[in-house]
Amino acid sequence: MQIFSRKRFSDLNEQEILALAISSEEDDARIYRGYAERLRAEFPATAKMFDGMAEEEDGHRQRLIDLHKSRFGDTIPLIRREHVAGYYTRRPIWLVENLGIERIREEAVTMERDAETFYVNAAARCQDASTRKLLGDLAAAEAKHETLAGNLADEYLTDDDRHDENIVAHRQFVLTWVQPGLAGLMDGSVSTLAPIFATAFATQNTMTTFLVGLAASVGAGISMGFTEAASDDGQLSGRGSPIKRGIASGVMTALGGLGHALPYLIPHFWVATIIAFTVVFCELWAIAWIQKRYMETPFFRAAIQVVLGGALVLAAGILIGSG
Repeated sequence: MQIFSRKRFSDLNEQEILALAISSEEDDARIYRGYAERLRAEFPATAKMFDGMAEEEDGHRQRLIDLHKSRFGDTIPLIRREHVAGYYTRRPIWLVENLGIERIREEAVTMERDAETFYVNAAARCQDASTRKLLGDLAAAEAKHETLAGNLADEYLTDDDRHDENIVAHRQFVLTWVQPGLAGLMDGSVSTLAPIFATAFATQNTMTTFLVGLAASVGAGISMGFTEAASDDGQLSGRGSPIKRGIASGVMTALGGLGHALPYLIPHFWVATIIAFTVVFCELWAIAWIQKRYMETPFFRAAIQVVLGGALVLAAGILIGSG
């Protein structure tokens, strides 16, 4: 079997360095256009910003091609990033497209910083004056491009654009993560109260109570996660990835139940129960705070609803277990 061996950057000749620069600029332009298309529907101003960055990369590529033609002719060797050992790589767009808008902008800045480093090293490797000049000019351009996202943002993004896009991004965060996670936390915290405390007061055996709580929490988490993921693919509702929503709902459901099950790892029944009561109190108030913070529900109304509902379920569990 033949093993593909990558070249070291130090072994590249000047024609190969130019060819590598050309392919890298082409790839970066395509990545920026991919970002633009990904964001165009919800963030049109930022999409326009990435269109501008793609045009900048196209200009760099054309200058490199013109230089290659003048020095080496029309045939450009096929050499790409993956052919060079230690050369910087780009994350596939499908790994980036699900990131938040600010994270995507940060990714663009990182791309420009990597390109600057490449051009500085490439210029140092070349002897031809015209090649060194162009590579040095591009290194300087990429250095400026570390703030290009900010510069183009100033050009294309007005304060109103930023405000509108921030609202959309916040809404997407709430719909994809907060809402399913809150539903899961409420379900896990409240629905497991009755079986856990009924078992606790019926058996007064802390390990049995813990095992019942563990089973109820994990089972509820799996059920809620799959239910949320299968209920809506997010295409029409705009609620985002069903996998993300399922993870948020499932994990928070399990955590909500485990919070007041874990104290029963303590072998002393009343110590474990008092700690579990305290955890339940904290969970219910945390739910009320999240509703106030992200769902804009008045805090006292949320507190009354959650705490009253939780108290009723807790009382039912204790009464059933004691009876």
